[in-house]
Amino acid sequence: MAHLLGGENLTVSFATRTVLDGVTLGLEDGDRIGMVGRNGDGKSTLMRLLALRSTPDSGRVTKRGDVNVGYLDQGDVLDGDLTVGAAIVGDRADHEWAANAKIREVMGGLVGDVDWHANVHALSGGQKRRVALAKLLIEDHDVIMLDEPTNHLDVEGVAWLARHLKTRWRANQGAFLVVTHDRWFLDEVCNYTWEVHDAMVDMFDGGYAAYVLARAERDRMASVVESKRQQLVKKELAWLRRGAPARTAKPKFRIEAANDLIADVPDPRDSVALSKMATARLGKDVLDLENVTLDFLDGAEGQKLFDNITLRLAPGERLGLVGVNGAGKSTLLKLLNGQIQPSSGKVKRGKTVVTAVLTQDVKELDDVSDLRVIEVIEREKRSFNVGGKEFTAGQLVEQLGFTKEKQWTPVSDLSGGERRRLQLLRLLVGEPNVLMLDEPTNDLDTDTLAAVEDVLDGWPGTLVVVSHDRYLLERVTDNQMALLGDGKLRGLPGGVDQYLELREAALASGAVRSGQSAPTAATGSSASGAVTSGASEAEKREARKDLNRIDRQLGKISQQEEKLHTQMAAKSESGDFDALGELNAKLRELLEEKEGLELEWLEAAETLGE
Repeated sequence: MAHLLGGENLTVSFATRTVLDGVTLGLEDGDRIGMVGRNGDGKSTLMRLLALRSTPDSGRVTKRGDVNVGYLDQGDVLDGDLTVGAAIVGDRADHEWAANAKIREVMGGLVGDVDWHANVHALSGGQKRRVALAKLLIEDHDVIMLDEPTNHLDVEGVAWLARHLKTRWRANQGAFLVVTHDRWFLDEVCNYTWEVHDAMVDMFDGGYAAYVLARAERDRMASVVESKRQQLVKKELAWLRRGAPARTAKPKFRIEAANDLIADVPDPRDSVALSKMATARLGKDVLDLENVTLDFLDGAEGQKLFDNITLRLAPGERLGLVGVNGAGKSTLLKLLNGQIQPSSGKVKRGKTVVTAVLTQDVKELDDVSDLRVIEVIEREKRSFNVGGKEFTAGQLVEQLGFTKEKQWTPVSDLSGGERRRLQLLRLLVGEPNVLMLDEPTNDLDTDTLAAVEDVLDGWPGTLVVVSHDRYLLERVTDNQMALLGDGKLRGLPGGVDQYLELREAALASGAVRSGQSAPTAATGSSASGAVTSGASEAEKREARKDLNRIDRQLGKISQQEEKLHTQMAAKSESGDFDALGELNAKLRELLEEKEGLELEWLEAAETLGE
């Protein structure tokens, strides 16, 4: 493979801290590299050096003379006064770029639903990110460097970007370097992983799953990493091995070594034990939305954000929410939290419910900016019970990555990722029994995410997570639902993969809301009318019968669920945990039956073209 660019003996220091110390590395044709490491360890600094956007204190960066490098910064680098079209293609005439199939593919994948004539400053954060990505990806670069490209992208946008990067070049051509906390994305697109830590860079074959195993083996053999970090890595490996087969089908991923390493690791969550605790704390009723309709908050006449949706949260339920930007995910959390009221329908709240919401806005810490990290937590309590274990405030803070030195850092001096961690800790120590997380992965590195997941594994309450991070959703939630932009809330027995299939079908039929789209040349084709089902009338009649039958069965199952929850609450109050375990097993069997019926319902609905 041909060498493209590289750094030799790169050293960078800030004040008294050395971020990179004599680092030597390079990119060659065919390299697909993901860069991981703790916040502040130098990932972005290294990328800026290799992109020739900054210079090292010592050492040098060299590149082959004909290599073209494209670079996407974390920040907003677009001119806010430009229109979307001008920001992406500049002053080029339409015919100059519209004839290029690759450019049309990028336009359709990233900005097909963005108003082509809107000013950039009027766009949302996710739209600005997609415009910046489109501007970069339409150019012919030999090397692409992306710093947190998945920030503000929804699940669909992340999946599109992964497909694009996998097919942009032939296997032995081009290269990219990406910094992201999205572990599914790393596993999907990367064949090498660089870990930046302690002013050095370690290199591993494979994506995130292979990196986790290799790092665990390295730590075990060297015996230099504290036991807490080893346990977190082992727990992460246990999840990887229990997850989808695709995660373990990576080159050089040693399955036997992984099995030996995690043989004694328990399940990430003890569902029976958590159900006992959750039912005891919450009782039968948690939060229910019954036939809720909500008009658009901007008062758009005749349009509804939610149209007659029903959602029932059970004690200890762990629900993941995905959806298109603007479909109402954050608004749904506000409805559940009682911050806004529906236009019609009911929101029922259990008497013992105590909610806490992790919003996307870290300004909530402004009122304690003059305090130190440990002081913020100790103001709440000095000892805490998490997953049946007693923790001091210092131990709990340390579990989420605040070392003894960091614990005495003023809140005003914390980085974005550190503020996010503290924000979550502050919520947890308030001992809520319903926790709602809105894009919790923003600004967190992969190690911190593993630590957060470890804390959530032992948390017994009801959990609702809104996130574009597929790995996190599959890791900490047991069920997923989708907002598809049509005002409806839909169950996803097939998880995020099913959501992406539904979105593709919806886009193909033109059945989703969107803003004014780019010109036809940008999307590659014009609307061609609704897609009709190819089923015969006999098949449709049979499908209607199936839908009626399944609806009746699902109704009966809902009644059985409610009865089981009532029985579990009674057994919990009486302390009969053996009976509670049996009831929980019945509940899981019932939920499996429900998932099967929902899949049948989807198949019948597809036959009818609904």
